[in-house]
Amino acid sequence: MCLAIPGKIISLSTEANSLERIARVDFSGISKEISLAYLPDAKLHDYVIVHAGLALSILDQAEAAATLAAFAELAQLNANE
Repeated sequence: MCLAIPGKIISLSTEANSLERIARVDFSGISKEISLAYLPDAKLHDYVIVHAGLALSILDQAEAAATLAAFAELAQLNANE
C-alpha cells in the first residue's frame, strides 16, 4: 500500500519550463525537493499531495490540516501500543 502525503511548498525553482519546476516541500519539519510537472499552477505556500516525488494535487489549508491531524493521531496510537 502507498500513501500520498500532504506537504507545504516552502520554495519554488525559477524554471520557465513547467515540466522542470521543482519545489521544496515541508512535511512536518522534513523538507524534500518535489517535481511540480503535474501541477503547473502550484504556488508558494500551497499544500500539495505528494507521492513518489511528484506533487499530484493541490489541497486547501483545511483539508491539509485535517489529513495531517489524522496522521498525527495514527502515529500517537502506534506509539501507545
